[in-house]
Amino acid sequence: MTAKQEYRLQNLSCASCAAKFEKNIRCIDSVEDVQLNFGASKLTIVGDATIEQLEEAGAFDGITVREASVRAKPKAIPFYKRKENILAVFALVFIIAGYIAAAQFGEKSAITIGIFLTAIVVGGIDIFITGFKNLAKLDFDMKTLMTIAVIGATIIGEWKEGAVVVFLFAVSEALEAYSMNKARQSIEGLMDIAPPTALIKRAHGEHVHEMEVNTEDIQIDDVLIVKPGQKIAMDGVVITGLSTVNQAAITGESVPVTRTIGDEVFAGTLNEEGAMEVRVTKRVEDTTIAKIIHLVEEAQAEKAPSQKFVDRFAKYYTPAIMLIALLVAVVPSLFTGDWQTWIYQGLATLVVGCPCALVISTPVAIVTAIGNAARNGVLIKGGIHLEELGRIKAIAFDKTGTLTEGTPTVTKIVVAASESEASVLQRIAAVEKPSQHPLAKAILTKAHEQNLLVSEPTDFQSVTGKGAYATVDDEVIYVGSLTWITSLVALEPQIIEEAKRMQELGHSVIAAATATKVLGIIGIADQVRAESKDVLAKLRKQHVDHTVMLTGDAEPTAKAIATELGLTDVRAGLLPEHKLQAMKELRTKYETVAMVGDGVNDAPALAAASVGIAMGGAGTDAALETADVALMGDDLTKLPYTIGLSKKTLRIIKENIAFALGLKAIALLLVIPGLLTLWIAIFADMGATLLVVLNSLRLMRTQK
Repeated sequence: MTAKQEYRLQNLSCASCAAKFEKNIRCIDSVEDVQLNFGASKLTIVGDATIEQLEEAGAFDGITVREASVRAKPKAIPFYKRKENILAVFALVFIIAGYIAAAQFGEKSAITIGIFLTAIVVGGIDIFITGFKNLAKLDFDMKTLMTIAVIGATIIGEWKEGAVVVFLFAVSEALEAYSMNKARQSIEGLMDIAPPTALIKRAHGEHVHEMEVNTEDIQIDDVLIVKPGQKIAMDGVVITGLSTVNQAAITGESVPVTRTIGDEVFAGTLNEEGAMEVRVTKRVEDTTIAKIIHLVEEAQAEKAPSQKFVDRFAKYYTPAIMLIALLVAVVPSLFTGDWQTWIYQGLATLVVGCPCALVISTPVAIVTAIGNAARNGVLIKGGIHLEELGRIKAIAFDKTGTLTEGTPTVTKIVVAASESEASVLQRIAAVEKPSQHPLAKAILTKAHEQNLLVSEPTDFQSVTGKGAYATVDDEVIYVGSLTWITSLVALEPQIIEEAKRMQELGHSVIAAATATKVLGIIGIADQVRAESKDVLAKLRKQHVDHTVMLTGDAEPTAKAIATELGLTDVRAGLLPEHKLQAMKELRTKYETVAMVGDGVNDAPALAAASVGIAMGGAGTDAALETADVALMGDDLTKLPYTIGLSKKTLRIIKENIAFALGLKAIALLLVIPGLLTLWIAIFADMGATLLVVLNSLRLMRTQK
C-alpha cells in the first residue's frame, strides 16, 4: 500500500487557485489520491510525489510546500518585499506618470500610451503568463478573465483603464491573501502552543542524565523536568512536585488549576509556580493538543451544507457570466453598430463575473469560527455541525456531571438530642474510612473540611445492601440505610421527619446508631452546578424552544433537581437504550436536537442527536471521538457561547452570499444604460471579496 504523506502550504490564498493546484497534483503520474484542505493550508497525498513536483504544480501562484512533520515554519516574506506587491507599486508609479503625460500630451499620444502599456506589463506580467497558459487549456479562472479583459481593453484603445484594472487586481489579490492568512492564524496559534523541545531525565545504565531533546524523540515513560514558568511539552502524569497549571490552551479556562502527584497534565499548558516532574503517557502525535489540531483541521476540510450549495452554484455561475459577457458585446453591437462601446461593456461584465467572493463566502467564515471556538476550549468537528448548532430547537441534558457537579456532597446533618454534630460526623467518618463507596467519600470530605480527627476503626464489617459497622473508640457504630438502622433501633420523630423531607428532595439519607440508640442522619446529594440555571436561561433567550433532562437516576432525585432548575420535561430511570429512544422521539417532534453528556455513558444518544455535545473533552478520548462538539473544559457556560457563535456564523454566511451576489448584480445592471466601466467592474469584484472577508473576520471577536 502506498504511503500517505502530509504537507503544509504557504501562499495559498485563493479558493479557485487551491482547486487548480489540486487538479495539477492529480496529473502527477505517481500520485494516486489528493486531499487539499484550503482552510488549514494542508495537503494530503497518497503517492510518491516529491516536494519539487508539488511546488511545480503550484508554481502558477507561488505556492510553497513543506513536510507537515517539520516544526520550523519557513520565514514569512514581509508584505513590502513580495514580488507581486513591488510590481504593483511600480505599476502605480507608471499610472501616475501616465496621467501626467495625458494632461501634457493628450491621451492618444505615443508617450502616454507607452507609459500606460509599461504599467500594464509591469503590474500584470504574472497575471498574463498564467492567463495565457490557462487560455490554451480553456481553463477560465480569474487570471484568464483578467487577461482577456486587459488585452481587449488595449485592442479597443482603453490603455488607461487597462493599466488601472491591472493595479486594482494586484491590490485585490494582496488584500485577499492577507485576510485569508488572518483567518488561518487561529489554527497556526494552536500549532505553536506546545514547545518543540523539552528537558528530560533518562537512565543510561546506573546513571541518570538530563538532556534537551525534540518532542518528536520523546518516548512514553520518559520523565519531563518542568520548571516554573515553562510550558509542559507532553501529556503525562505528575510524579513529583506541586504547582498551579494554566490550562487555557486546552480548556479555554484562564483560571489555573492545582496539579500534584498522580494528576494528569497536558502538552501546551503553562506551569506557573512550582517545579514538577512528569512521566510522559503519550507520544507527540497522540497528545490532546495534537488531536485538537488534527480534528480542527479535518473540521475545516469538511464542507458545510451552505458551502456545498455555493460550490454547485459557482460551477454554473462562471460559464453563465461568460455567455452574458459575449451577448453584451455582440447583440447590442449588431443593432447599434457601436462595437467599441459594447465590447468594452462585455469586457467589464467578464471582470464583474469573477466568482472569487462567492467561492470564499462560506469557507472563510467557517475557518474563522472553528478556529475561534478551538481557542476558547470548544472543539467543533466540522462546518456541518457548526451550521446544525445554529438551527437547534431542543437540547437534551444528561444530569450527572452535566447539570450537576457529578460528585456527591453532604447537604445536611441532623443529630439526636443528646449528640453534637461534630461527634456524630466524626464517628460516621471513622466507620466509612475503609469504604470505597462515593457516599463514604462525601462524608470523609466533609469531616476533613471541618478539620475533625477521624479515628481508625477496628473490626470493620460490610453488610451487603445495608451498610457497615465497626468499633470506633471502644464502641460499635452502625452506619447504613435508613431502613436497616430503623430495624436496629428506634428513631426520634424529628429525625424521621427530616429524613422524609430529604428523600422528597432526592437526597440519599445515611443513618448512624450504636447498639442502643440512634446518633443521627446525613443527607447526601449531587449538587447542581452553580452555572446551570443561568445557562438554561441564556438558551431560552437564544430561542432554544425546549430543554429536557434524560437521566438514569431515580425519579425523586431527578424531579427535585429539575424543579430547582426550572426544567419541565424530565425523563428519569433511563438505561442507555431508553435515552436513545427518547432522542429519536425528540427528533421526530423538534427535528434539530442537541444532546449534552459525558461522551461515554451517553454515546448512543450523542450519536443519534443532530449534534452530540460532550462535556470535559480534555483527556477523554471517548468524548473527542464520539461527539460532534466537545467542551474541552468541564464548563457548561461554553454551551450558550457555542450556540451563539454558530448562529452568528450562519448569519454571516448568508450576509456574505448576499454581498457577493448583490454587489455584482448592481454592477451588471449598469450594463443596461451602458454605464459599466472596467474600474467599476474591478471595484465590484474587489469590494465584494473584501466585504466577505472582513465580515467573516468579525467572528474572531466572538467571546465566551
